[in-house]
Amino acid sequence: MKLHIVPARSGWQWALQGVKTFWRQPLALGGLFFMLMAAVSVASMVPVVGGVLALVLLPTLTLGMMVASDTADQGQFPLPPTLFIGLRNAKTRLPLLQLGGLYAVGFFLVLALSMAVDGGNFAKVYLGQAAMTPEVITAQGFQSAMWISTLLYVPLAMMFWHAPALVYWHGISPAKSLFFSLVACWKNLKAFGMYVLAWSAIFLGTGMLALSISSLMGNPGLMGATLLPLMLVAAAMFFTSMTFTVRDCLRS
Repeated sequence: MKLHIVPARSGWQWALQGVKTFWRQPLALGGLFFMLMAAVSVASMVPVVGGVLALVLLPTLTLGMMVASDTADQGQFPLPPTLFIGLRNAKTRLPLLQLGGLYAVGFFLVLALSMAVDGGNFAKVYLGQAAMTPEVITAQGFQSAMWISTLLYVPLAMMFWHAPALVYWHGISPAKSLFFSLVACWKNLKAFGMYVLAWSAIFLGTGMLALSISSLMGNPGLMGATLLPLMLVAAAMFFTSMTFTVRDCLRS
């Protein structure tokens, strides 16, 4: 496995590859994405440990989407068990779960640091334990906690971006995979910046499309009903594109 430094334009190409690959197998990849969401939702409902369990499973489920995207890119139909391929493999099951445990620790550490700023208001909203009302948003420290959480989450995301793929495809230990993933993201920061911009544009365009549809139908109330499915499709395309970032940055 070698680190490959790519030009900034690769970020746009990754996003486009994700969109194109998704529409080659929209039923398969869309279905797997909804399975991912369902698995996270079911795990989060487990009493006491649900929130932690959902976070532990996330890297493994993300890997499943990467493998499915790679399968679709090769012209094959990814089957539902692909989503859990990391757990079905005896060699990678424990390392991926360990990676998930590290992700859960990092995630809650970020929220804990935000609690020191606003007393936990942002954390409660983020975890769905409180509604995002104007009073909550304007409360002292809320926006500071939000921005601090965002800034702290960026390096966490960089560490875990390539990590599941490194564990599964290259047999690297969880700790080393976090280091290599961080380095790969940092060395290709311009490309990832363009990647973020590309997906920001896609999600913004999706919102504008939903608004246009509701306006053409002459029913503003359709905005919400139209926006949700379109955003879910956009999110599925985003997950599909992740495998191309790994493929370009880390080559065998």
